[in-house]
Amino acid sequence: MRFGLFIPQGWRLDLVDIPTEDHWPVMRDLAAYADAGSWDSLWVYDHFHTVPVPTDEATHEAWSLMSAYAATTSRIKLGQMCTAMSYRNPVYLAKIAATTDIISGGRVQMGIGGGWYEHEWRAYGYGFPSAGVRLGRLDEGVQIMRDAWRDGRVSFDGKHYQVDGAIVAPKPLQDTGIPMWIAGGGEKVTLRIAAKYAQYTNFTSEPEGFAHKSQVLAGHCRDVGTDYDAIVRSANFNAVIGDSEADVADRVARLRARQAPVAGEATVDAMLANVTAPESASGTPEQVIEKLQRMRDLGCEYAILYFPEAAYDRSGIELFEQKVIPALS
Repeated sequence: MRFGLFIPQGWRLDLVDIPTEDHWPVMRDLAAYADAGSWDSLWVYDHFHTVPVPTDEATHEAWSLMSAYAATTSRIKLGQMCTAMSYRNPVYLAKIAATTDIISGGRVQMGIGGGWYEHEWRAYGYGFPSAGVRLGRLDEGVQIMRDAWRDGRVSFDGKHYQVDGAIVAPKPLQDTGIPMWIAGGGEKVTLRIAAKYAQYTNFTSEPEGFAHKSQVLAGHCRDVGTDYDAIVRSANFNAVIGDSEADVADRVARLRARQAPVAGEATVDAMLANVTAPESASGTPEQVIEKLQRMRDLGCEYAILYFPEAAYDRSGIELFEQKVIPALS
């Protein structure tokens, strides 16, 4: 099993009480820490407004951070979970990603999905088209990016996007183009798009759901003639890890005390319930190993961890590195 690490960027209220001028040093230093350690990749979210409710708290922009991490790290892969296709013209996004890949020396991953955060869409003037339109744009956009990175020039006449001889030069450094992580578990459309174009997928961390989605993906691969076993399946996991269950509870209580004044007790409690849900990677090291071992046995080869306390306290990350990664790598 390989492991990725989310870097706090504010979206999940994970920079509350940190002065704005200190946001980048906190994010940069944590990325450098991960770069020097046992993590295979670092990740950011592609969002503009906080969850569980929109607030005036920081949410730093994903591809700006990608470029910054490309310049300030040297080894670790760089991903977004996941870029919303409709937020940027796809050939423009292909150009951004290619430039970032060159800055990084060939380490960028393309996490891509249809997008879902309706409040954010409308606030930024994107409207909120139907799921069919959003996923249609995803399908066409992925094809445009793939062709741009492969050929350096792309034309495309689709239902949603038209591109006429757009030049993407220089191409990414990675010989076969930037790896595509197609995120989402929609069974009729998203997983079929993944079967056609993805090198990686990303869907639910709930074991029964993961097993079911995997079967659906396998069926689509048979239908479109691609190799199911060549697609790496991944999942995201919330993680609060402590030496004991009491330690875990104390860490969650500190998160609640910090976030509730900003977003309200009820909404924060609901968000933290997801952090400690059975499908999370929260608990003692032994409990977390057991959870992730089950997922690995189901074919989850890649786990991306979100530690909500990371900007304030790295001890949970360190415990995960010391106890969990060696047991599963």
